[in-house]
Amino acid sequence: MATSDINNAWRVESPCVRKCTLDSDDVCVGCYRSIDEICAWGGADNEQRRAILLQASARRETKTRRA
Repeated sequence: MATSDINNAWRVESPCVRKCTLDSDDVCVGCYRSIDEICAWGGADNEQRRAILLQASARRETKTRRA
């Protein structure tokens, strides 16, 4: 099995925590994905989903430091 097959064998789960409210930057206050990332999620492959998760994680760190 090729590495790409292994990476896509299991779908990366959505980080949605059902707290869907966008802040003034159009970022969800629950999962920290932007509205564009949320819309793209359904059609994204695992590599794209992992990239979205990394961006959301960085966004979470930045926003929680400010609070």
